[in-house]
Amino acid sequence: MQLQATSEHSAHKNIAPGLILATLGAIAFSGKAIIVKLAYRYGVDAVTLIMLRMLFALPLFALMAWWAGRGKPPLTRRDWIGVFGLGFSGYYLSSFLDFAGLAHITASLERLILYLNPTLVLLFGWIVYRRRITRWQFVGMSISYAGVLLVFGHEVQLGQSAAAAWGALLVFLSAVSYAIYLVASGEFVKRLGSLRLVGLATSVACVLCIVQFMLLRPMSAAFDVAPQVIWLSILNATVCTAVPVLAVMMAIERIGPAMAAQTGMVGPISTILMGVVILGEPFTAWIAAGTALVIAGIFVFTRMGR
Repeated sequence: MQLQATSEHSAHKNIAPGLILATLGAIAFSGKAIIVKLAYRYGVDAVTLIMLRMLFALPLFALMAWWAGRGKPPLTRRDWIGVFGLGFSGYYLSSFLDFAGLAHITASLERLILYLNPTLVLLFGWIVYRRRITRWQFVGMSISYAGVLLVFGHEVQLGQSAAAAWGALLVFLSAVSYAIYLVASGEFVKRLGSLRLVGLATSVACVLCIVQFMLLRPMSAAFDVAPQVIWLSILNATVCTAVPVLAVMMAIERIGPAMAAQTGMVGPISTILMGVVILGEPFTAWIAAGTALVIAGIFVFTRMGR
Protein backbone atom coordinates (compact mmCIF):
# COMPACT_ATOMS: atom_id res chain seq x y z
CA MET A 1 0.00 0.00 0.00
CA GLN A 2 2.79 2.40 0.91
CA LEU A 3 4.61 1.60 -2.35
CA GLN A 4 1.42 2.27 -4.32
CA ALA A 5 0.87 5.59 -2.53
CA THR A 6 4.45 6.62 -3.23
CA SER A 7 4.05 5.71 -6.90
CA GLU A 8 0.82 7.74 -7.19
CA HIS A 9 2.44 10.72 -5.44
CA SER A 10 5.37 10.56 -7.88
CA ALA A 11 2.98 10.42 -10.86
CA HIS A 12 1.13 13.49 -9.61
CA LYS A 13 4.43 15.32 -9.19
CA ASN A 14 5.31 14.54 -12.80
CA ILE A 15 1.90 15.59 -14.12
CA ALA A 16 1.67 18.89 -12.23
CA PRO A 17 4.48 20.71 -14.15
CA GLY A 18 2.99 19.56 -17.45
CA LEU A 19 -0.47 20.80 -16.52
CA ILE A 20 0.95 24.16 -15.42
CA LEU A 21 2.90 24.52 -18.69
CA ALA A 22 -0.14 23.59 -20.79
CA THR A 23 -2.36 26.03 -18.90
CA LEU A 24 0.12 28.89 -19.16
CA GLY A 25 0.62 28.13 -22.86
CA ALA A 26 -3.13 28.18 -23.53
CA ILE A 27 -3.59 31.47 -21.67
CA ALA A 28 -0.60 33.06 -23.43
CA PHE A 29 -1.89 31.94 -26.83
CA SER A 30 -5.30 33.40 -26.07
CA GLY A 31 -3.73 36.77 -25.25
CA LYS A 32 -2.76 37.22 -28.90
CA ALA A 33 -6.24 38.32 -29.90
CA ILE A 34 -6.35 40.85 -27.06
CA ILE A 35 -3.05 42.42 -28.13
CA VAL A 36 -4.14 42.58 -31.78
CA LYS A 37 -7.40 44.32 -30.83
CA LEU A 38 -5.46 46.80 -28.66
CA ALA A 39 -3.05 47.55 -31.53
CA TYR A 40 -5.92 48.22 -33.95
CA ARG A 41 -6.96 51.12 -31.72
CA TYR A 42 -3.84 52.99 -32.88
CA GLY A 43 -4.84 52.91 -36.56
CA VAL A 44 -2.45 50.19 -37.77
CA ASP A 45 -3.54 47.79 -40.53
CA ALA A 46 -3.30 43.98 -40.60
CA VAL A 47 -0.39 43.86 -43.10
CA THR A 48 1.80 46.12 -40.97
CA LEU A 49 0.77 44.59 -37.66
CA ILE A 50 1.49 40.99 -38.63
CA MET A 51 4.80 42.06 -40.18
CA LEU A 52 5.90 43.64 -36.89
CA ARG A 53 4.88 40.57 -34.93
CA MET A 54 6.77 38.23 -37.25
CA LEU A 55 9.80 40.55 -37.48
CA PHE A 56 10.30 40.34 -33.72
CA ALA A 57 9.47 36.63 -33.59
CA LEU A 58 11.84 35.59 -36.41
CA PRO A 59 15.08 35.49 -34.32
CA LEU A 60 13.32 33.40 -31.66
CA PHE A 61 12.00 30.82 -34.11
CA ALA A 62 15.27 30.69 -36.07
CA LEU A 63 17.06 29.98 -32.79
CA MET A 64 14.49 27.29 -31.99
CA ALA A 65 15.05 25.61 -35.37
CA TRP A 66 18.84 25.73 -34.94
CA TRP A 67 18.67 24.34 -31.42
CA ALA A 68 16.37 21.46 -32.37
CA GLY A 69 18.45 20.64 -35.47
CA ARG A 70 21.85 20.34 -33.77
CA GLY A 71 23.59 17.10 -34.72
CA LYS A 72 20.80 16.05 -37.08
CA PRO A 73 21.05 15.47 -40.85
CA PRO A 74 20.49 18.52 -43.08
CA LEU A 75 17.14 18.90 -44.79
CA THR A 76 16.66 17.43 -48.24
CA ARG A 77 15.05 19.34 -51.10
CA ARG A 78 11.80 17.49 -50.41
CA ASP A 79 12.01 18.50 -46.75
CA TRP A 80 12.46 22.16 -47.67
CA ILE A 81 9.46 22.05 -50.04
CA GLY A 82 7.37 20.52 -47.29
CA VAL A 83 8.56 23.05 -44.70
CA PHE A 84 7.75 25.93 -47.07
CA GLY A 85 4.25 24.59 -47.74
CA LEU A 86 3.56 23.99 -44.06
CA GLY A 87 4.92 27.40 -43.11
CA PHE A 88 2.73 29.04 -45.75
CA SER A 89 -0.47 27.27 -44.70
CA GLY A 90 0.01 26.76 -40.99
CA TYR A 91 1.52 30.06 -39.91
CA TYR A 92 1.60 32.67 -42.68
CA LEU A 93 -1.86 32.31 -44.23
CA SER A 94 -3.65 31.30 -41.03
CA SER A 95 -2.07 34.17 -39.07
CA PHE A 96 -2.85 36.79 -41.70
CA LEU A 97 -6.47 35.68 -42.05
CA ASP A 98 -6.81 35.68 -38.28
CA PHE A 99 -5.39 39.20 -37.91
CA ALA A 100 -7.61 40.48 -40.73
CA GLY A 101 -10.71 38.88 -39.20
CA LEU A 102 -10.03 40.38 -35.77
CA ALA A 103 -10.54 43.84 -37.25
CA HIS A 104 -14.26 43.01 -37.59
CA ILE A 105 -15.24 40.69 -34.70
CA THR A 106 -14.64 40.45 -30.97
CA ALA A 107 -11.73 38.52 -29.48
CA SER A 108 -14.24 36.17 -27.80
CA LEU A 109 -15.85 35.05 -31.07
CA GLU A 110 -12.42 34.74 -32.73
CA ARG A 111 -11.18 32.37 -30.03
CA LEU A 112 -14.33 30.24 -30.16
CA ILE A 113 -14.04 29.85 -33.95
CA LEU A 114 -10.37 28.87 -33.71
CA TYR A 115 -11.26 26.39 -30.99
CA LEU A 116 -13.17 24.40 -33.61
CA ASN A 117 -9.83 23.36 -35.09
CA PRO A 118 -9.94 19.69 -33.93
CA THR A 119 -13.23 19.21 -35.75
CA LEU A 120 -11.72 20.57 -38.97
CA VAL A 121 -8.73 18.24 -38.62
CA LEU A 122 -11.15 15.33 -38.30
CA LEU A 123 -13.10 16.44 -41.39
CA PHE A 124 -9.93 16.72 -43.46
CA GLY A 125 -8.83 13.32 -42.17
CA TRP A 126 -12.15 11.90 -43.35
CA ILE A 127 -11.83 13.60 -46.78
CA VAL A 128 -8.17 12.73 -47.40
CA TYR A 129 -7.64 9.46 -45.51
CA ARG A 130 -11.28 8.26 -45.24
CA ARG A 131 -10.99 8.07 -41.45
CA ARG A 132 -14.28 7.18 -39.84
CA ILE A 133 -16.23 9.80 -37.86
CA THR A 134 -17.90 8.25 -34.82
CA ARG A 135 -21.38 9.11 -33.60
CA TRP A 136 -20.04 10.91 -30.52
CA GLN A 137 -17.62 12.92 -32.60
CA PHE A 138 -20.49 14.07 -34.80
CA VAL A 139 -22.54 14.97 -31.72
CA GLY A 140 -19.62 16.95 -30.26
CA MET A 141 -19.10 18.80 -33.53
CA SER A 142 -22.78 19.70 -33.74
CA ILE A 143 -22.80 21.09 -30.19
CA SER A 144 -19.64 23.17 -30.79
CA TYR A 145 -20.83 24.67 -34.07
CA ALA A 146 -24.19 25.48 -32.49
CA GLY A 147 -22.32 27.41 -29.78
CA VAL A 148 -20.32 29.42 -32.32
CA LEU A 149 -23.48 30.22 -34.30
CA LEU A 150 -25.15 31.38 -31.09
CA VAL A 151 -22.33 33.83 -30.27
CA PHE A 152 -22.11 34.92 -33.92
CA GLY A 153 -25.84 35.65 -34.05
CA HIS A 154 -25.55 37.74 -30.90
CA GLU A 155 -22.59 39.67 -32.34
CA VAL A 156 -24.47 40.39 -35.56
CA GLN A 157 -27.21 42.02 -33.49
CA LEU A 158 -24.66 44.24 -31.70
CA GLY A 159 -22.90 45.62 -34.80
CA GLN A 160 -22.83 45.63 -38.58
CA SER A 161 -23.92 42.22 -39.82
CA ALA A 162 -21.86 42.33 -43.04
CA ALA A 163 -18.64 43.23 -41.21
CA ALA A 164 -19.23 40.58 -38.54
CA ALA A 165 -19.93 37.92 -41.18
CA TRP A 166 -16.78 38.87 -43.12
CA GLY A 167 -14.63 38.80 -39.99
CA ALA A 168 -16.04 35.45 -38.87
CA LEU A 169 -15.43 33.99 -42.35
CA LEU A 170 -11.80 35.17 -42.34
CA VAL A 171 -11.15 33.65 -38.91
CA PHE A 172 -12.86 30.40 -39.93
CA LEU A 173 -10.65 30.23 -43.03
CA SER A 174 -7.69 30.81 -40.71
CA ALA A 175 -8.75 27.73 -38.73
CA VAL A 176 -9.14 25.78 -41.98
CA SER A 177 -5.64 26.78 -43.08
CA TYR A 178 -4.13 25.67 -39.78
CA ALA A 179 -6.07 22.40 -39.88
CA ILE A 180 -4.55 21.68 -43.30
CA TYR A 181 -1.13 22.24 -41.71
CA LEU A 182 -1.89 19.80 -38.89
CA VAL A 183 -3.14 17.09 -41.25
CA ALA A 184 -0.20 17.48 -43.66
CA SER A 185 2.52 17.80 -41.01
CA GLY A 186 2.35 14.24 -39.67
CA GLU A 187 5.04 12.80 -41.95
CA PHE A 188 7.39 15.75 -41.41
CA VAL A 189 6.99 15.64 -37.63
CA LYS A 190 8.26 12.05 -37.71
CA ARG A 191 11.18 12.98 -39.99
CA LEU A 192 12.27 16.28 -38.46
CA GLY A 193 10.84 16.33 -34.95
CA SER A 194 8.07 18.63 -33.75
CA LEU A 195 10.22 21.43 -32.33
CA ARG A 196 12.50 21.61 -35.38
CA LEU A 197 9.53 21.60 -37.74
CA VAL A 198 7.75 24.36 -35.81
CA GLY A 199 10.91 26.47 -35.74
CA LEU A 200 11.52 26.09 -39.47
CA ALA A 201 7.89 26.50 -40.57
CA THR A 202 7.34 29.59 -38.43
CA SER A 203 10.62 31.09 -39.68
CA VAL A 204 9.36 30.64 -43.25
CA ALA A 205 6.08 32.31 -42.26
CA CYS A 206 7.96 35.23 -40.67
CA VAL A 207 9.90 35.82 -43.89
CA LEU A 208 6.70 35.62 -45.97
CA CYS A 209 4.99 38.22 -43.77
CA ILE A 210 7.97 40.56 -44.09
CA VAL A 211 8.10 40.11 -47.88
CA GLN A 212 4.34 40.70 -48.10
CA PHE A 213 4.78 44.00 -46.27
CA MET A 214 7.64 45.07 -48.54
CA LEU A 215 5.48 44.39 -51.63
CA LEU A 216 2.33 46.10 -50.36
CA ARG A 217 3.62 48.96 -48.21
CA PRO A 218 6.48 51.47 -48.36
CA MET A 219 9.32 50.73 -45.95
CA SER A 220 8.63 53.99 -44.14
CA ALA A 221 5.27 52.58 -43.03
CA ALA A 222 7.08 50.19 -40.68
CA PHE A 223 8.20 53.14 -38.57
CA ASP A 224 5.12 55.29 -39.11
CA VAL A 225 3.17 53.64 -36.30
CA ALA A 226 2.46 54.60 -32.72
CA PRO A 227 5.12 53.50 -30.18
CA GLN A 228 2.43 51.46 -28.44
CA VAL A 229 2.08 49.31 -31.56
CA ILE A 230 5.80 48.45 -31.44
CA TRP A 231 5.63 47.41 -27.78
CA LEU A 232 2.45 45.44 -28.31
CA SER A 233 4.05 43.65 -31.28
CA ILE A 234 7.10 42.72 -29.18
CA LEU A 235 4.79 41.40 -26.48
CA ASN A 236 2.80 39.46 -29.09
CA ALA A 237 5.95 37.96 -30.64
CA THR A 238 7.39 36.79 -27.32
CA VAL A 239 4.77 36.19 -24.63
CA CYS A 240 1.91 35.24 -26.99
CA THR A 241 3.82 33.44 -29.77
CA ALA A 242 7.26 31.99 -28.98
CA VAL A 243 6.81 31.34 -25.26
CA PRO A 244 3.49 29.41 -25.55
CA VAL A 245 4.88 27.29 -28.40
CA LEU A 246 7.70 26.13 -26.12
CA ALA A 247 5.38 25.76 -23.13
CA VAL A 248 2.92 23.54 -25.02
CA MET A 249 5.74 21.45 -26.52
CA MET A 250 7.23 20.89 -23.04
CA ALA A 251 3.76 20.08 -21.69
CA ILE A 252 3.16 17.46 -24.39
CA GLU A 253 6.45 15.79 -23.48
CA ARG A 254 5.28 15.49 -19.86
CA ILE A 255 1.57 14.72 -20.05
CA GLY A 256 0.96 13.75 -23.68
CA PRO A 257 -1.02 15.49 -26.44
CA ALA A 258 -4.48 14.37 -25.25
CA MET A 259 -4.21 15.85 -21.76
CA ALA A 260 -2.46 18.95 -23.12
CA ALA A 261 -5.35 19.47 -25.54
CA GLN A 262 -7.90 19.09 -22.74
CA THR A 263 -6.04 21.69 -20.66
CA GLY A 264 -6.24 24.03 -23.64
CA MET A 265 -9.95 24.45 -22.85
CA VAL A 266 -8.96 27.34 -20.58
CA GLY A 267 -8.02 29.29 -23.74
CA PRO A 268 -11.51 30.48 -24.78
CA ILE A 269 -12.43 31.29 -21.19
CA SER A 270 -9.28 33.35 -20.63
CA THR A 271 -9.83 35.20 -23.92
CA ILE A 272 -13.37 36.13 -22.94
CA LEU A 273 -12.27 37.28 -19.47
CA MET A 274 -9.41 39.38 -20.87
CA GLY A 275 -11.72 40.76 -23.55
CA VAL A 276 -14.19 41.92 -20.91
CA VAL A 277 -11.56 43.33 -18.50
CA ILE A 278 -9.02 44.79 -20.95
CA LEU A 279 -11.04 45.59 -24.07
CA GLY A 280 -14.39 46.28 -22.46
CA GLU A 281 -16.14 43.74 -24.69
CA PRO A 282 -19.68 42.81 -23.65
CA PHE A 283 -20.34 39.62 -21.72
CA THR A 284 -23.93 38.46 -21.94
CA ALA A 285 -25.88 35.31 -21.24
CA TRP A 286 -25.76 34.53 -24.98
CA ILE A 287 -21.95 34.63 -25.01
CA ALA A 288 -21.79 32.53 -21.84
CA ALA A 289 -24.19 29.96 -23.30
CA GLY A 290 -22.34 29.82 -26.63
CA THR A 291 -18.99 29.42 -24.91
CA ALA A 292 -20.35 26.63 -22.72
CA LEU A 293 -21.70 24.84 -25.81
CA VAL A 294 -18.38 25.13 -27.68
CA ILE A 295 -16.34 23.82 -24.75
CA ALA A 296 -18.84 21.05 -24.00
CA GLY A 297 -18.89 20.04 -27.65
CA ILE A 298 -15.11 19.82 -27.89
CA PHE A 299 -15.05 17.82 -24.64
CA VAL A 300 -17.57 15.33 -26.06
CA PHE A 301 -15.69 15.33 -29.36
CA THR A 302 -12.29 14.52 -27.80
CA ARG A 303 -13.30 12.32 -24.86
CA MET A 304 -16.42 10.44 -25.89
CA GLY A 305 -15.48 10.32 -29.56
CA ARG A 306 -12.36 8.21 -29.15
